Amino acid sequence: MTNPIAKSAAGFDPRAWLTAGLADKAIDFVAALLIVLVGWWLARWISRLLDKSLVKMEADEILRSFLRNIAFAALMVVVLIAALQKVGVPTTSLLAMVGAAGLAIGLALKDSLSNIASGLMLIVQRPFKAGDAVQVGGVEGVVEQVRIFTTRLRTYQNELVVLPNSEITTKPIINFTYKPLRRADITVGIGYGERVDRAREVLLAVAKANPEVLRKPATEVLVTGLGESSVDLVLRAWIKTEVFVQTRSELTEAVHREFTDAGINIPYPQRDVHVYQHAGKDADMNRSDGDVNADINGDGDGDDIAKAATAASN
Repeated sequence: MTNPIAKSAAGFDPRAWLTAGLADKAIDFVAALLIVLVGWWLARWISRLLDKSLVKMEADEILRSFLRNIAFAALMVVVLIAALQKVGVPTTSLLAMVGAAGLAIGLALKDSLSNIASGLMLIVQRPFKAGDAVQVGGVEGVVEQVRIFTTRLRTYQNELVVLPNSEITTKPIINFTYKPLRRADITVGIGYGERVDRAREVLLAVAKANPEVLRKPATEVLVTGLGESSVDLVLRAWIKTEVFVQTRSELTEAVHREFTDAGINIPYPQRDVHVYQHAGKDADMNRSDGDVNADINGDGDGDDIAKAATAASN
């Protein structure tokens, strides 16, 4: 009697089965490789097409680079999933694992993701660009570069400051060079005995004499307050942004010079201090002062000075 298991084993050819399996696997691997290569080429072509469209829209270089890389990465994820499906890898469980890993990574990198979101806001809204003089995050300087995570500033002392983008978008942003014109406000005080109309004439003449001060909008002088020791005036002059700092310095120097030449007093705060003494100590103080004066005039000696100082301290 023939054993059916032995008969079946005798009819089984492992080499043929392995060869057939390898052939099928090889075909699947080749197909997957073709999917990856063609998908990679398509992803690059689509990302370049997107970049050209953004160039026509005059989008910022950083935004173009970021969107181009995001589009390429998203397309490559789709290509890799298709290639894995071709070789028989179950992508459903793989996607679940990737989703869980992405959630964990997102929670761990929430600060970095916040910087990325802030960087995109800065790039899209463009409150400033490279070369602008700004005050952001409590720091003043010139913008050198806006990146996805950080913004690089060069201070006026030639120091490099790197600020996280999330700290920039959560605080006020002041762009000093956003507009082509800026107004210089130069505050000056004159004495109460001086004539305001005379001081106004001098200030307007100072502004008119400077060639960098624009005629339109017109320069004006206003009285801003009555201080403790002065009448406060402000000279408001409009200047081109690129020469603002130097022109404001020239105007300030000219105001001081012209006021001095015109005899207009620029007061400074003064305070009178009155010292009151108790009546019980007046006699001791007077006696001590007399002893000191006597010794200074040559009527005493060094011991008298020491006694007088001791009496004064008591």
